[in-house]
Amino acid sequence: MILINISDTDRILRVIVGLALIGLAMAGMIGLWGYIGIVPLVTALLGFCPTYSLLGINTSNTK
Repeated sequence: MILINISDTDRILRVIVGLALIGLAMAGMIGLWGYIGIVPLVTALLGFCPTYSLLGINTSNTK
């Protein structure tokens, strides 16, 4: 069973934020912490957010 708990809109926003953070880190505009942008990219790719699961949040339209 595949668990999906984030919506398409949520996925798009995560990709944008993740790429922005990584881009800023690569450009030297923010520190190495910017590579934390990998986390939203991975959750967008998987469609699953462990934090949402712990908090009982589900933005996906699937049951």
